Amino acid sequence: MAGQEHMSKGAGYSVPAGLPHALKELRSRLGSANDLVGELYEGAHPAEYEPVADSLYSAYRTASELAPARNVTGCKEHPDGAVDPTVPDGWGRCLICNHRRRLTERGAPTPAEETPRLPERTGQRTTLATLTAQFALVNERSFNLGTASRPTEFAALAEALHRAFVLARELSRPRNASGCAQHPGAPVDPDAPPGEECLFCAGRRRQAQRAAGTPQMLPRVPRGERRMPLRRRFERPPGL
Repeated sequence: MAGQEHMSKGAGYSVPAGLPHALKELRSRLGSANDLVGELYEGAHPAEYEPVADSLYSAYRTASELAPARNVTGCKEHPDGAVDPTVPDGWGRCLICNHRRRLTERGAPTPAEETPRLPERTGQRTTLATLTAQFALVNERSFNLGTASRPTEFAALAEALHRAFVLARELSRPRNASGCAQHPGAPVDPDAPPGEECLFCAGRRRQAQRAAGTPQMLPRVPRGERRMPLRRRFERPPGL
């Protein structure tokens, strides 16, 4: 009787088609990302973070396919679009639709010029410790996942993976060692004064200085004509 009762309770659940294969693929990609994150070290070159970011993004794509469809903006036309940071009263969250509406309505409030989204904009610096802590959350949310897991659990894992991918992507970018906003990955001149370490900007300054002192070119003289009379170094002997 107990077995029949258990079968009757579980008779309403069936494993979705393709779920076991997708779970196997997700665990494989998580394992690859785990190995790559474990090989990182403090002071690693930004290029060493690129395969980590690629691996995390692949795992995120697999997890997002298992998660239910998500509408970030609440907009049917742009479900995955940008979110308006300053939503007027009675408006939706879609930045694209709100921008169109602002163009047609005068006096509508405009969004803020800068919205803190990434850690660098809020004053926090992305480090390997930040990425490691985020990936520990990924492992925690993926530990008990199975074919009977709820869609919200897959959604939470996809969100954690996306956050880890963003951190790895930020670490894979060239770090601004020169202090130059225009050339953050430029080589640094160790003998330059503070604020002028960027070699690219120093080269441009040298070119500008050379251009300021460059002599003007003389006008082109047609062939067969002399630019100026020749001056002889020695006088001709008389009678020649």
